[in-house]
Amino acid sequence: MKRFFIIFLSAALLYGFVGSEVARSNVSYPNYENIYVNDYAGILGNESKDELYQYLQQVGDNNGPQIILVIIQSLGDYGAGPSIEPFATGLFNHWGVGHAVENDGVLILVSVSDRKMRIELGSGYSRNRDNEMKSIIDNSFIPYFNQDEYQKGIRIGTIEIIHAVTGEYPGAIDSSLFARAKFKVLRLIDQLGAWVMAIIAPIFLGIFALVRKLWRLRPRSCGVCQNKMVMMGETADDVHLDGGQRLEEYLKSVDYDVWQCTMCSRIDINRYRGLFSSYQTCKACNYRTLGADTTVITAATTSSQGRKRIDYFCENCHFTGTETRSIPRLSKSSGSSSSSFGGGSSSGGGASGSW
Repeated sequence: MKRFFIIFLSAALLYGFVGSEVARSNVSYPNYENIYVNDYAGILGNESKDELYQYLQQVGDNNGPQIILVIIQSLGDYGAGPSIEPFATGLFNHWGVGHAVENDGVLILVSVSDRKMRIELGSGYSRNRDNEMKSIIDNSFIPYFNQDEYQKGIRIGTIEIIHAVTGEYPGAIDSSLFARAKFKVLRLIDQLGAWVMAIIAPIFLGIFALVRKLWRLRPRSCGVCQNKMVMMGETADDVHLDGGQRLEEYLKSVDYDVWQCTMCSRIDINRYRGLFSSYQTCKACNYRTLGADTTVITAATTSSQGRKRIDYFCENCHFTGTETRSIPRLSKSSGSSSSSFGGGSSSGGGASGSW
């Protein structure tokens, strides 16, 4: 009896293993229509699809990670089992999402009928990212999916993923030196791991702040009488700043140092731009107190330009203005050409959710 039980158990395990291998071999992955947005379930309108394509292409065109969106009707349509994780990992690796060296790809997979979704991350990301992706799924995608507002949930969730992996929202990403450097720093953080950066980042920022402070505090002589000058305190120097300058300091768009000569009382005002401020210089009052909001009016497509509206408002002189700019046409994808993806791979990192 014992021998029979062992034989039965071995046969069952062998059957299960073979069955799982057969099931896995029966999985078929779809051919992609383009390298950014593939809606096989047909739940996105053309305008929504073009807008998402533009967002994801903007990231890729500016040295960012490759982020792709795939919407399917059912896992069963491709011979996959009920679990979305192995299908997402297999699809990611089958297409080769992301750059081969950095492995920085991101796959957003939504299975409508199964009411499941997955954010699959390339193996270049640390596992610390998994919780962040889970939070985006739970707070940005699922609440709208529960109300059958798929287009809205996918749009908001995709925007949050872009912000999470690039540090910028769509519309703020450009190909400037600062933007490219930011992408590289973010990638370094993921590669080294959060615990390493928790040690390195404060040291680096501390050294940078110290060097900048020493430069600003360097001894200087009066340009009139050549005597020593001293820097006034933050409260005392406000007397020598006008309203616009004080507002710039409040908004942290500019910081001012006021130096006074110990002999002739000459005043020097030194201006330092805030490194991370989004405020621009207002043409009406010439203070760096001009904010801007960008709204996409018409998304660009591969056949026509888009349009966006930029609304300006000055916190100082209350100037308001609006301008409309064109958005360049989207470059055409190479379709099913395998060279469209960079050959990246995933080892199963990411997060899943259901509704």
